[in-house]
Amino acid sequence: MSLMGQDVLTEDGLFMVNIGPQHPSTHGVLHLKVWLDGETIVKIQPHLGYIHRSIEKMSENLSYRNFIFATSRMDYLSAHINNEACALTVEKGLGIQATPRAKVIRIIMAELTRLASHQLWWGCTGLDLGAVTPFFYAFRDREAINGIMEETCGARLTMNYMVPGGVMYDLHPNFQKHTKDVMASIKKNLADYDNLLTGNVIFEMRTKGVGVLSKEDAISFGCTGPTARASGVSCDIRKLFPYSGYENVQFDEILATGGDCYDRYMCRMAEMRQSVNIIEQLIDTIPEGDFQEKTKAVIKLPKGEFYQRVETARGELGVYIVSDGAASPYRVKYRSPGFSNLSALSQMAQGVKIGDLVAIMATIDLVIPDIDR
Repeated sequence: MSLMGQDVLTEDGLFMVNIGPQHPSTHGVLHLKVWLDGETIVKIQPHLGYIHRSIEKMSENLSYRNFIFATSRMDYLSAHINNEACALTVEKGLGIQATPRAKVIRIIMAELTRLASHQLWWGCTGLDLGAVTPFFYAFRDREAINGIMEETCGARLTMNYMVPGGVMYDLHPNFQKHTKDVMASIKKNLADYDNLLTGNVIFEMRTKGVGVLSKEDAISFGCTGPTARASGVSCDIRKLFPYSGYENVQFDEILATGGDCYDRYMCRMAEMRQSVNIIEQLIDTIPEGDFQEKTKAVIKLPKGEFYQRVETARGELGVYIVSDGAASPYRVKYRSPGFSNLSALSQMAQGVKIGDLVAIMATIDLVIPDIDR
């Protein structure tokens, strides 16, 4: 758990221990300095930079078509949704919209991405807290979704499917049947998720009342996604600022009020069911027509500033572009959900035991490249 033997006893009698940057519970290259009074956490200080690749600066040196796919390497579990955010920003600058067919395809693929991400999170959360079996159940269902992705666009994780005006390829002929079969299976299997973990007495003891984040603190830290909604903050971008046709589908924004690890867990469990519901509404009503709006080979946005936000599996992603009229962005800034959610970690962990830190980090659902861009 320590980093190069640097644990020290501070002048005020606290013990400072290093967790990471290479530690299983950090789910990536993250370094935490943790100050302890016995086994009780007093404060936490995250240290970033171990996986920084300057994706924003890279994006400024790529064309308006190519920079989209650099964001696949940020939150790689929301790669499709990240790409969609960039494509929507470019479309806003061009004053165009994706075709009706492409909009529906985007929503279906986004919700499949959200499902796959939440399934990986669920399996890893169980594993972090000592339950091995959920990991295999989660990957069984996630593999089925990855099969749809691979069949449709040739990739399983970083899909590179979004382009300005729509999607890169039309749907595979087997897409609708394959997706409906997978959704039917997942709906049945979600009951197994609850039987394995949700009602487990040990899991409840490890998560209920642990890592509490108040509604006021969630707003203050700028938290979004299930991390904020578990504290009662209404922040689902699909509801507040609909894009790609989300205003035409029926689904619930999942909110809780406790703000603890268990509520964050329950929010994501309910969101999986909502994603299945959205997909089932659309899968038989995909419009005919073109899958991509016609655009110029070399895209140049007019001079100005353009911003688009979307709801990824971890919360709000914002894409900000400054254009000087050239074929590449003058300035690109990404507002990632993970950075703000991580900033609340110390607040959540104050006064809990060091053993509870793993549960808190698991229910925040950190993807470190999304934080350290």
